[in-house]
Amino acid sequence: MENSVVEVVISTLESSDFYLQLLAIGITAICSWLMSTFLKSRFAKFAPNDEKPKAGKIKSSVSSTTFLLRDFTFPVTNVIFLGIAVAVSDEFFEANWLVQFVQGLNFLSIVYIAATRFSTGTAVRYFALFVLSPVILVYAIGLLDELIKILDGVSFDLGSIKFTLYALARTIIFGAILFWLGRVSNQKGGEFIRRSETLTDTTKELVLKTFQIGLFIIISLIILQVAGIDLTALVVFGGAIGVGLGFGLQQIASNFISGIIILLDRSIAIGDYIELEDGRAGVLRELTMRSATLETYDGKDIMVPNERFITTAFVNWTHYHTRQRYPIVFEVAYGTDLEKLFTLLREVVASHPKVLSGMDVPFEEPPDAEVQAFNDSGIEILVEFWMEGIDDGKNRVGGDLLFMIYQALQENNIVIPFPQREIVIKENGRKSSI
Repeated sequence: MENSVVEVVISTLESSDFYLQLLAIGITAICSWLMSTFLKSRFAKFAPNDEKPKAGKIKSSVSSTTFLLRDFTFPVTNVIFLGIAVAVSDEFFEANWLVQFVQGLNFLSIVYIAATRFSTGTAVRYFALFVLSPVILVYAIGLLDELIKILDGVSFDLGSIKFTLYALARTIIFGAILFWLGRVSNQKGGEFIRRSETLTDTTKELVLKTFQIGLFIIISLIILQVAGIDLTALVVFGGAIGVGLGFGLQQIASNFISGIIILLDRSIAIGDYIELEDGRAGVLRELTMRSATLETYDGKDIMVPNERFITTAFVNWTHYHTRQRYPIVFEVAYGTDLEKLFTLLREVVASHPKVLSGMDVPFEEPPDAEVQAFNDSGIEILVEFWMEGIDDGKNRVGGDLLFMIYQALQENNIVIPFPQREIVIKENGRKSSI
């Protein structure tokens, strides 16, 4: 046994194919080093050296992601060049086992980097350790083709579809990899889209939803293709499902189309304060393809189907600007010096820090006071003021102003009248008044 091993080693060292493979490995290593050096210099523009994240942890910035991608440059480029070397070896040389073995080692390094740098989940690491690594080792020693033949010989039927053990294993392995890549791509793509400064918030939501749907469709089609399922056989079945969904899920489809229309016409955006036709109102916190979420100032969430924003009227308080005008109405007694009162009210209201006032605001926005009506008990006064944002939540300006106005009226002896009635009592033909 020992003699046979020694003879194999000697014959290998005396073979010209062995040294040709070493030469191919050396050439591919040099080409990969040059290519990876160039790519790392490109990545360095997005990720300075001081932004290197800790092992196993990924920051949410694009620069940190590009920094991690630099670790992939050499093994990925080397795998590509070694693949070319394997093809050349098959064509011109009698053996390519050494080139294939080195290529397998590069595959292992790629799997290790992906499992330890781009994912912190234990499930991904176990999958890489106990599933991908053995498969790559079998490929590296040249036994993968034989293993595929054995697994392909074990078949079973699922209805009219015939599966083999190899097709099942291939679907599970590639499905897990594709779903992981899809999750990472969805996360990183969403972060990149949301950080874009050239897109509005509404456009970001539209691009993000389109990206997510497109990514899901692409991954699903690839998995079906890997599983060996003929996609043309699903056309009739998909058409029948489409007809059923058209009748049974009309409301969902309507909300979906309404969501696309809302995102395209930009009638509402994240952060807008919206008042519905029934009087409910809140800040638009989330907008999905099915519904919108309005967050009220008392901590409640209102789920509004997208269709309502298309078919019913609503008030968008802050879509184009956040400045709002609010009124305060109260009465003073007849005989009050109105000129003195109006001056007092303008000064009091303007003294509030959140009320717009001063020489730099437009002519119509400083606080104003005027007579609105003559009522039975007194003169009705209207005070108007402008402020940034909504008079609710953290901007409870209206309540503060009512208290400030009341204090000012008390200090200046200005009376707020209350309703008075004259009662006439008739007794023995005589009448007296109270």
